[in-house]
Amino acid sequence: MKKILHIIGRYIRHTDIWLWLICLSFSIFSPILLAGIAHTGFFKDVNLRRIGVQAIASCLGVICAIGISKFDYHIYTKLWKLHTTGAYLLVLLTFILGKGTLERPGDKSWFQLPFGMTFQPSELLKISFILTLAYHIYTVREHLNIPSHLIGLCIHGAIPVLLIHIQGDDGSAIVFGCIFIAMMFAAGLYWRYIIAAAGAAVIAAPFLWFFVMNDFQRQRFLILYVPGLASTQGDYYQQYRGALAIGSGQIWGKGIFSDNHSYVPAANTDFIFAFIGESLGFVGCLAVVLGLVFLCSRILADGHRARDLQGRLICTGVFAMIAAQSIINIGMCVSLLPVIGITLPFLSAGGSSAAITYLGIGLVLSVYMNTSKSIFD
Repeated sequence: MKKILHIIGRYIRHTDIWLWLICLSFSIFSPILLAGIAHTGFFKDVNLRRIGVQAIASCLGVICAIGISKFDYHIYTKLWKLHTTGAYLLVLLTFILGKGTLERPGDKSWFQLPFGMTFQPSELLKISFILTLAYHIYTVREHLNIPSHLIGLCIHGAIPVLLIHIQGDDGSAIVFGCIFIAMMFAAGLYWRYIIAAAGAAVIAAPFLWFFVMNDFQRQRFLILYVPGLASTQGDYYQQYRGALAIGSGQIWGKGIFSDNHSYVPAANTDFIFAFIGESLGFVGCLAVVLGLVFLCSRILADGHRARDLQGRLICTGVFAMIAAQSIINIGMCVSLLPVIGITLPFLSAGGSSAAITYLGIGLVLSVYMNTSKSIFD
C-alpha cells in the first residue's frame, strides 16, 4: 500500500494537477446533470444505465489518460501509420455497418455495441489527426510556407473533413477544420496565406450555400439571421425551447432535481447547456463557461512550455478540438449559431466523446510531463 501511495504521490507531483481537477470536476458534474434530466421524465432513454455508461466511459478515459501521459508523446507521433490506418478503417466501416442514434437517426456515424452502447469512430480519428498533422508539420517545419509542402498539408487536412462530411456528421467535420486551422496558425503559416484563404472562403461561400448545403441546412441559418422567419415551431423549435429554458433559470436556477423543468429536445446531449441554464441559472452557465475557458487556457499554457514544435502543436490541436466544440455547442444553445449537432465536452451524454476527450488530455499531459523543467520549477 505504501508503494502504491508513493507512485500516486509521485505522479501527482509531476502532472498538471490543475488540468486534472477541472476535467474531473466536469466528469463528476455530468452524471449529476444526467440524473437531473432523467428526473424530468422527458427522456425515457436517459436512465440509470445511460448514466452508468457515461460514468464508466469517463473512468476508462481517465485511466487511458494516465497511461498515455506516462510515455513520451513522440512515440505516438512516430506510430502514425498504425493509429491512422486503424482510425480511418473504423470510419470507413461506418458506411457499411454504421447506425444512427435516437437523437440523430439519419447520421450513421456510430457502431452498435453490446448492452445498448455505441461508439463513434470519428472521435478517435480526431486524436489520430492531431498526432499525424503535428508530425507532418514538424517534418516540413523549415519549408512550411513553400507552396508544394503547403498543398500537401492542405490535402492532409481536407481528407478527414470531406470524409466526415460525406458520412453525414457536419459538426465533426467543422471541428476537424478548426483543428487544422489552429495547428497551421501555431506552426507559423505566413499571414499572406491566411488572408488568401479567408478571401477564398468568402468567394466559395455562395457555392457552398447553393450547391453543397441542402434546404434543411440553409433553413437553420435563415431562421437565425433573417428577421421574421423564426417561429416557435418547425426548425427553430429546439432553439426556442432552449432559449426559454435558459431564460427561466434567471440568476440562480430552479435546481437540478426540480419538478418544474421544461422540455428541450436533446437536453441530454447537444442542448445540455440549456438544462444547465434552467437548473443553475446565469451563475451556473457562467461557472461552466469559465471552467471551459480555464481548461482551454491551461492546455495552451502546457503547450507553451513544450520542448519542441510537436508538443506545442499537439496541445494546440487538443485546445482547438475542445474550444471549437464548446463555442459551437453553447452558440447554438443561445441561438447565436445554427443547430449542427455537437456535444459539450465532458458534460453531454456520450461515452465516445467523454473517453476520447480524455485521450486528448492524456496527450497534453504527456507534453507537460515530458518537458524539461524550467528555471521556475
